[in-house]
Amino acid sequence: MARTPANVQPGQISERIIAAALQLFTQRGYFSTSVPDMARAAQVSVGSIYHHFKDKEDVARALYLGLTVGLQEALEKIALDNATAHDRCRAVMTTLFELTESNRDAMEFMLYAKHRDFLPSERPVCSSKPFETMRAFVQSGMENGEIRNMDVMVATSCLFGGAIRLITARLDGVLAEPLPDRLDGVWECAWRGVAA
Repeated sequence: MARTPANVQPGQISERIIAAALQLFTQRGYFSTSVPDMARAAQVSVGSIYHHFKDKEDVARALYLGLTVGLQEALEKIALDNATAHDRCRAVMTTLFELTESNRDAMEFMLYAKHRDFLPSERPVCSSKPFETMRAFVQSGMENGEIRNMDVMVATSCLFGGAIRLITARLDGVLAEPLPDRLDGVWECAWRGVAA
């Protein structure tokens, strides 16, 4: 059994456990990952996991909430740094593409894991705070005349659906080139589909 190194701080232990869980949940799936698996991958004791988390579901919840909070913080920065819906939505697409390239496991966990199967009390990804913020960017674009009036879900899907499909193609190995190389073309098509 792995022992927790004595020189590791408590916050670092939680972070190591969550990082190990992300990797394992992405590679094996939630149901095929055990607490001892996470302990081995994080190089901590099983007891350390239960000291910081109630159970495996609690680890998954911390991971899910951490990823959604991180994305929400990025979107709030986008809102502060960009005045128009056009610029905000393009910055969202840029951020999603860059996140896919820099943290593939996080994107796989967010897009492929069936969160409702193991986190039934959490909101589905598509109704999480970051996705609500993306829809709000689109809604504000309609209100200020940048985006044609239409159903906000349809407009949001038009703007980001193609980008998310390219992200899944990249994650699946279908698309070999880095996503930022495709940004201009994807953005132009997406924006033309909704622009007023």
